[in-house]
Amino acid sequence: MLEICSVTTADHAAWHQLWQRYQRFYAAAIAEETSDVTWQRFLDPAEPMHAALAWHEGRAVGLVHWIFHRSCWTRADYCYLQDLYVAEGIRGKGIGRALIEQVYAQAAAAGAARVHWLTQETNYPGRMLYDRIAERSGFIQYRKLL
Repeated sequence: MLEICSVTTADHAAWHQLWQRYQRFYAAAIAEETSDVTWQRFLDPAEPMHAALAWHEGRAVGLVHWIFHRSCWTRADYCYLQDLYVAEGIRGKGIGRALIEQVYAQAAAAGAARVHWLTQETNYPGRMLYDRIAERSGFIQYRKLL
């Protein structure tokens, strides 16, 4: 049985462990101070940032983060699915899809016009799922760190 729940203060340790694994997966190192601020934003109802955990047999096995933001192209907000992670050893069992569908449901309930996200070109297992449940935009991301 899989349960997807928005995070609460009691979930910090479970979230933090998955968040650290997610960072290792993407070879990223996010400062603990930033992770602490991020966690507090998830708990603040005035913030546009949200998080949920996937629970299986009493254990957190996946996380998803999403952010609502304005768009110049629609009157309604967009929803950016920023982070998605499923623990190793339990992938391929529909957990990633369930987490994405949680974001879809939250975005629809909030009246958002679109859910969008990015992934690495080499994330072939993820892309196989994404190609089934969403449309590829055809855009290429550019960035400049400041």
